[in-house]
Amino acid sequence: MKVGFTGTQQGMSQRQKEGFTRLILSLKMIEFHHGDCIGADSEAHDIVRNMNRNTEIVIHPPSNSSKRGFKKGDLVRKELPYLERNMLIVQETRLLVTTPFSLQEELRSGTWATIRYARKMGKPVLILDR
Repeated sequence: MKVGFTGTQQGMSQRQKEGFTRLILSLKMIEFHHGDCIGADSEAHDIVRNMNRNTEIVIHPPSNSSKRGFKKGDLVRKELPYLERNMLIVQETRLLVTTPFSLQEELRSGTWATIRYARKMGKPVLILDR
């Protein structure tokens, strides 16, 4: 399965990290796509790399590198503006896993914009609560 990920730049809570780890162990994941930002993207990258070394990690870097995590992936896509990059993550994957800062939908949140786009595209979205 190809899995996309988006989360808050503040990072995942301990509960989200534990839930994400359990999820990773239960999926037959062949690719993991993330946006290479500081916070949750970087944490998820490390969990996947440590738990499932056979999974190919695909990085979708932002064109604005000020909050980039600079993780080492197996494939690196072209740098794009945040929203375009997030749309590509959704388009290239079958499931979107998310770790938002709040379960309350926010209008000016890249994580929530990605969730809305995935839903519009008919993709399953898994939201891990804090």
